[in-house]
Order: sequence, then structure tokens, then C-alpha cells
Amino acid sequence: MGRATRRVAACAAAVLLAGGLQTTLAHADTTPPRIDLAVLVIDDGGPAVASIAAELKSQGTPYTVVKLSDTGRPVINAAFLSDTLNGLPRGKFQGIVMPNENPFPAGSAEMTAIATYEAAFNVRQIDAYTWANPAVGLNYAANPGYVGTLDGTQASTTAAGTSGPFGYLKGSVPFEDNDPNVSESYGYLATPLASLPAGASFTPLVDAAIPNSTSRGSLVGEYTHDGRKELVVTFVYNQYQQQFRLLARGMVDWITQGVHLGYDRNYFATHVDDVFLADDRWSTTLKCTPGDVTCPPGTPGTSNPIRMTQADAQFLKQWQTTNNFTLDMVFNGGGSEDWKTDHQVTVDPTVNQMIADQTSYRWVNHTYTHPYLGCVQDVTVVPWRCSKDASGNTVWVDYNTIYSQIKNNFDWATRNGLNVDPQALVTGEHSGLLTAPQETSDNPNLAPALAANGIKFTGSDASREPAQRAVGSSTLTVPRYPMNVFYNAGTAVEEADEYNWIYTSKANGGSGVCENNPNSTCLPQPLNTTTGYQSYIVPLEARIDLGHVLSNDPRPHFVHQSNLSEDRILYPVLEKILGTYRSLYADNTPIVNLGERAIGQEFQKRGAWNAAVAAGQVTGYRIGNTVTVNAPSGVQVQATMPTGTAQQLVIGTAAFGSAYAGTLSGWVAPGPLQTSVTLQLPSAAAPAAPAKVAPSVAAKSVPAPAPADKKVVPQGVATPVPVGPSDTARGATPSLVPGSGTPVPGKGVAKGDDARDARGKASGGTAPRGTTTGHSGNR
Repeated sequence: MGRATRRVAACAAAVLLAGGLQTTLAHADTTPPRIDLAVLVIDDGGPAVASIAAELKSQGTPYTVVKLSDTGRPVINAAFLSDTLNGLPRGKFQGIVMPNENPFPAGSAEMTAIATYEAAFNVRQIDAYTWANPAVGLNYAANPGYVGTLDGTQASTTAAGTSGPFGYLKGSVPFEDNDPNVSESYGYLATPLASLPAGASFTPLVDAAIPNSTSRGSLVGEYTHDGRKELVVTFVYNQYQQQFRLLARGMVDWITQGVHLGYDRNYFATHVDDVFLADDRWSTTLKCTPGDVTCPPGTPGTSNPIRMTQADAQFLKQWQTTNNFTLDMVFNGGGSEDWKTDHQVTVDPTVNQMIADQTSYRWVNHTYTHPYLGCVQDVTVVPWRCSKDASGNTVWVDYNTIYSQIKNNFDWATRNGLNVDPQALVTGEHSGLLTAPQETSDNPNLAPALAANGIKFTGSDASREPAQRAVGSSTLTVPRYPMNVFYNAGTAVEEADEYNWIYTSKANGGSGVCENNPNSTCLPQPLNTTTGYQSYIVPLEARIDLGHVLSNDPRPHFVHQSNLSEDRILYPVLEKILGTYRSLYADNTPIVNLGERAIGQEFQKRGAWNAAVAAGQVTGYRIGNTVTVNAPSGVQVQATMPTGTAQQLVIGTAAFGSAYAGTLSGWVAPGPLQTSVTLQLPSAAAPAAPAKVAPSVAAKSVPAPAPADKKVVPQGVATPVPVGPSDTARGATPSLVPGSGTPVPGKGVAKGDDARDARGKASGGTAPRGTTTGHSGNR
């Protein structure tokens, strides 16, 4: 910064001190200030700031956004940042996210106000994406240094990063490289300045090897100077990329100094639908699923359906034990009864084995025989449509059918000694809930039938409805992700063949649906059906699902019992997800594996909390070692605090939260006779008393902006690059998984064709038209 700029900044700081912060901090020598638990986000419209804001939103951490491009935005001055409340100095923000170290014009009074505030209140700043230069404590990225694409780079946390904000990681921070033809990252690898002003330091927290050098360059580092701390990030990212997802939690913990509202967990649950049923099989010849409405008219039903055996059940239990992971069995008791009838036996070995091992799993009602519970389907056309009465009104499956399907399955479980969650349900194909385009509303008979059976949570398809919502007045949905491990595939060859049909162009022998969907992509060439599942689909699906796990997303994934039979194709995907996760995360950050009810309750509490935060009904602040949070009555508070934090009650204390990722976090409500939550931090967490701020300190903390913006944002960051053609998370792409999102027609099927009955017997046999027996081509 030139002398003239420093002089202007010093004068501006003096004015601020005289008119604002000097008065605000009059009691700083004896009393800690109040720091409100909220983050200020100064937004330049770039993907890096947007990513951090998305993480704050995901965690439920209150934040205020000031868009630099907004001509009507507030002026950031001393009054905007702080004031005095009840005679006590108050800092309105506990951290500030900036696009870079200084996004304002040279000599800006706003930057001076920010720097002065940070130094006065011990508030930290994240430079979301900046270039390596002396203003942030780094050498220019040259001799040694690197500037350019970082796709595929293997970065790692340093010793300081592992002992500090990224202690939940084992060390590896791999950068994505989803498309070799698209640049998906950009950054600067540089070393800290050898000579820094007195009291200043730069500590790399995440670094990578500098090409053609023995040195390592910083990608994320802590720059301490002039009474302030900045987290300097010298690479650009978007909210979906794995490198950011791995570091996002640590960024929030760093800027809030480990004390903030909201929390972050890594969730993974897998529902296995159709347990005890048999599933229809994909035909590699017909390119459709006999027994399902996607096949041409007159196609015979599946002659060899897929159903788990006793050996499959025994393998499942052992696999869970070996991999320390519990699956949810979403079962249809009627499937077992039909199987015994069809095979003229009185014993079902698969059922007996699984009931004997029932405590190894969680059990969810999937209705008795898996009928479609929405409108009465007219399957004489493809795609099917809802039947209409003489007046043109939709004909819905009646209340008694829905009620009895739920109750009969509970009764079957009771007769067979199977303990089931009485409040959780997943209907067959999520039917009864709206299914566009045919059904634009729920079956009006669904909600009362759910209520009458005591159902509090029912599964929904996250590819259709990603958010939790109410069904009537007593039930909430639990959105579930469909996995690209198809319900109608028992072997790897069947899975790869169907995958080719969905994700290959017509010219290459596929259905062409991928090329007709503007948000989807096609495989460049069909997969080898012998090797394609293990070499391509498994790693791709694992990466997609791992992205959900790393996004503080409790939504479960769902597959089908067919995937645990024959080639047992589900296991390689689960092993890849679990293995990759455990190679990246420390033991203090395990996967959180919840059942459907617990997931529904988590979403329910989040919904109430987020609504209260959005309405400005939550206030949280810290004074020294005490955190106080006020929320509307009945709304639980979610928070992250240092180890050793306890809830202060009227008399005594209570434990707060649970240990995760090196902190304590969880939901908490006021104690008896209290209207607010009070948390006592351990003494080691006490913030330093605010320093008396001199104009020279504030002035030195305002670096001159770069002569020109040297930062690069490649297209692959601005527009997220999908992991593969089946990745729907990074855009508005509807799911092409059979039974979810957009239906994929079979070979030779055209609108108006006379389709067969869609229901099929649950045991895999053939049901006559008009029966209500469960659909074996179930989703």
C-alpha cells in the first residue's frame, strides 16, 4: 500500500474510532463484549462465496449476505458492524466471509471499517478465493510456485491443519477430475513470505506439491497480522466438489472459532425395498422388463424373478458385521405368503433366516403386497394414465385398500415375531404421493389411512420431491435417493445392459433418452456388459452417493432385495462408499447411520429451526464463556460447541450434544423454568479480550487491492461438472433410475400401445388382470 493510501486509511480509521468503535469498546478493559452468533457474507457473485454460504445454510448457521453488486445495499461501517446494547459493546457478526482479502476500491472506508472491527472484536475473516501475493502473506506463485488447473491434484492437510480446524480428516484432500476435457479447478501454489512484519505469521493448513519442485505450496492457510486472522484460500471451487466438501466443515469451525449455531454430520443410510418379495428381471434381449409397463404389448411376464435366498440372507448379516454398517429392511409380508403358496410349501427359509437375525437390521413397513396406492392406473396406454369416472374425475385407490395394506403388513409382522417401527412406512413405488405428470396431488385417501395406522413418516422419492413435506396433518415425508443399482437387475451383466440402454444414444444402440434430455449426457460408447459394472458403474455410483454423504444430507438411499441376490451387485457399491469415506475421515467423524423415523425427526427439527432463523426469531450471542440462544417456544436449538461445553440449568448443569468431528454438537432445548438455552464453554475457549484499536493498526490491516484481478474461474467451477451421466445432484437433471423421476420406455414401446397389466404377482408369478396383488416390478 502506498503512503497516500495508508494516510487515507489511517484518517478513515480515526474517524471510525472517534464516532463508533472507540465508544463501543469503552468497557473493553474489564468486560468481554457480546458477539452475536451470525456470519457476515460479502458476496461478489462468485462460486467460492456461494459455496461457503451454502454450507452455512446447510448447517443452519445464521448469516447475512451483502451483495456488492446491489446498488441499494447497506454501507458497511462501524454502525453496521457493532453497537452498544444494554451498556455492553456488541459485535453483530462472529465472522466475515469475503470474496478475497479486499474486494473494495483502493482507500475504501468500508474495508477500513471491516479491518478495524475484526481487530477490535477478535473476529476472523475468510478470503474465499484469492491469488498468492504478499498482501495475504504469500510469495508470488513462482520460483517455486504454480498457477493453473488443479484437476486431480492430491492435496493434504498439514500438521497444523490436522491439529487445528481439519482434525476430522486423515490428511488426504483429493481434487476432482470428472471430465478430462473440462477444467474443473484453478489455483495458486505458493510458499509463505520469508520476511513478515513483527507479530505476523502465515501457517499453511492445506497444501500440495509444487510441480517441478521439492517444495509444497499453500492452498489454505492462516494469515495472522495486525491483530487479525484471515483464512487465505488460493483455489476456486463450487459447493458440490469433493475438495470443498471435505474442507467446508473446517472452514465454518475456523471462522466461528468452534462456537456457532447449526451443525454438520455425514449421514448414510440404505433402504432395501421389497424384502420377501420377488422382483421382475430386465431382459437383455427385449431391452425392457417383462411384467412392467415399459415392455411392448403382449410381452409375457417374468418367468424367473429375482428373490433373495437363505444363503443371501446369511451373507447379508455377515457382510454387515464385517463392514460395521446397518441396512434397513423395507419388507412386504405378503410376498412370503405368496411365495409359499406358489411353491406349495409351508416354510420360507429366507424369511425364517432374516427374522432369526432381525436385530441385525432396522425394519420398515412396505405394505403387505406392494399394490399401487395412487390413482387406479389405466395401463392400456404407455405411459400409463389415471382412470377417470363418467364425470371425468380421477378414480383413486380407496381408503380401505390403503388402510388394510398397511395394517395387514403390521399384523403379519406381529404373527411372525418381527419387531417393526410402528411409525415408519414406505408405500410401493412411493404410491399415493403425487406422481407427475399423471398425478398432480396425493391420493386424498392416503393421509387418513396413514393417520389411522399411526404412521408419522412415509418415504418419498427425492428425485421427484427433494424436500420433506406434510401428508395430511399427522405424517411427514422422508425423501429417499434412488441409487443407480436397478431394481430389476440381479446380475452385473443385467445392470450394465440396462445402464447402456438408458445412457447410450440411439446411434450406439441405446434408447436415446439421454440425448433427448437437455440436462443429461450419454456415454461416449456402450459399456462392456461383462466388465462395465465393476469398472464404471460401481466407482461412478459410489462417487455420486458419497457426494450426498459429505453434504450434511440425512436422506437415505434406496435399492431393492434383488440387488442382494445372485451376483449381489449392491455390495461393491457400498464397500466403495464406505472404504473411500473411511480413508478420508478420522475415526472421530464416523458415518451417521439413522433409521427412517430418526431421519424424519431430523428434517422436522431442521425445518422448524430454519423457518425461525429465516423469520428473524432466533438470537444467539456469546459473552466470554457463556452462550445464550433464544428461539420460539417448541423450536429446538442446534449448535456446535467445544468439547467440555455444558448446558447451564437453573440448578446445576446438563450434558450438551454428542462428540463428533472433534467438537460437541446436537439439538438442545431450554431446561425447566428456562425460556432460553444457556451453554457454558470450557475456560480454554474464552476469547481474548478485545484490544484497544489504534488508527495505525486499522490502517496497516487494509492491503492495497491488486492492480488487476488475477483470479481465474474455469467453466467447470462456474458450471458444476457431473461425475457421470447418472449424476443428477449437480443440476436440474431428473433421475433416469427405473421407477424414479423420468420413465425410460422399453424397446418398441410407443405412446398409445396396449400395455399389459402392471401389477404381477409378488412372488414373481403371473396375476390375472384386475387383481390387487403386489407389483413384482416394484420400485
